[in-house]
Amino acid sequence: MAGNFNLVNTEELFDLINMSPGEFQCQSDLAAMMEVIHHFLVKADEHDEGKMDIVSVLKKAVPLFDGGFHFGGIVGNGDGFLVRDAHGIRPSYYYINDDVIVAASERAAIRTAFNLEENEVQELMPGTALIARADGSYSIEQIVPAKERKACSFERIYFSRGSDEKIYRERIALGYNLSPILLKAVDYDLKNTIFSFIPNTAETAFYGMIKGAEDYLNEIKIERILSWGKDYDAEKLSEMVNRKVRIEKIAIKDVKLRTFITEDTSRNEMVQHVYDITYGTVRKEEDTLVVIDDSIVRGTTLKESIIRMLSRLKPKRIIIVSSAPQIRYPDCYGIDMSKMGDFIAFKAAVELLKETGREALLTELWHKCKDLQRNNQLHTENIVRQVYKPFSLDQISAKIAQLITPKDIDIPVDVIYQTIETLHEACPNNKGDWYFTGNYPTPGGNRVCNKAFMNFMEGKNVRGY
Repeated sequence: MAGNFNLVNTEELFDLINMSPGEFQCQSDLAAMMEVIHHFLVKADEHDEGKMDIVSVLKKAVPLFDGGFHFGGIVGNGDGFLVRDAHGIRPSYYYINDDVIVAASERAAIRTAFNLEENEVQELMPGTALIARADGSYSIEQIVPAKERKACSFERIYFSRGSDEKIYRERIALGYNLSPILLKAVDYDLKNTIFSFIPNTAETAFYGMIKGAEDYLNEIKIERILSWGKDYDAEKLSEMVNRKVRIEKIAIKDVKLRTFITEDTSRNEMVQHVYDITYGTVRKEEDTLVVIDDSIVRGTTLKESIIRMLSRLKPKRIIIVSSAPQIRYPDCYGIDMSKMGDFIAFKAAVELLKETGREALLTELWHKCKDLQRNNQLHTENIVRQVYKPFSLDQISAKIAQLITPKDIDIPVDVIYQTIETLHEACPNNKGDWYFTGNYPTPGGNRVCNKAFMNFMEGKNVRGY
């Protein structure tokens, strides 16, 4: 078995089949899935005397899995299968011809390997399985009823490769949707504003942001030229026509270093060496520097490296733009962002609670989580939402800007985030947004979120599942 997945009920799965896993197995959702499927394979083999039906096995096993998954496997009789979760959280694609049946969690990977057009690669629908039998026949089977589609939006923002044409267009749209907010933030002063991006995954959203700024600038050009009537000469017209949005490649990234997936202990040390800067691009104390990133999770790289580096250019102001909304809650369906204390948005909310004399709310919510846990109800409600409730989006963004600015830097720093509304507008088929909104598609999500909060309150630096 292999796949793109994460389960939040690994312990319960071992309990369901009365198995005591080893020290390594107990932490592995893959081990749990394999054992559960094996359990039902054995039962089917005993019952059907060697005429085992993989579809009936999957219909017993898959409903027990709480999480997001696209996984495949092959069994001893030569049958193979690919399964996607009921909410379609993880992406799943396949291609079939006379010679092969191939599946992957990214459409572009299949297209590139087999030189295919987009419509030749099919999406495996939520709750279904692609069954490839040993005799060469295949079928699509409904394994669990499809539920509300909650395809992961983070795949579109960051994780999936941008060579997929739909993802490319969506990332363009993410940047474009941010341009009205940015233009307002710089007081529409494009003459004294430089736009750039943090490589490498924010580059596509950057093109969208620039397209939005260029559309605005072209509107202004037309208005101004029309207002002149006949009162212009070649020089005046040339100056107006040639006005451009100012673009520079400010930050240069060492592609060998990826801090997002680095172990916690070495991440802080690494971030100081990931980026370098392009000198001579900014007019000192005149230009506002607008830099877009795909997302801001921990804020560590911004504080330890990027803000410090950008400040060396001595801009009048620095604006950091996130093509994703504020990441406020753990993810537990395939992207390992599971420690509450890691999130810069959560740290900002906690700081605001302290500053406004409402710190007692944290203890109150912790006790509420403990009560739910005692009654085995931790999955019923996302308690952590109440941490953010007293504050507006702008208040938390302003506090994040403070937290990511090193104390010895006096250049004003602002942070602007994508909104949930414009995210869904840009990525209309990927409405899974639990890391932004706390709307978890499965009960296990609430449990993980509440557990992550309890771990934070108890000073435990461990995952919430």
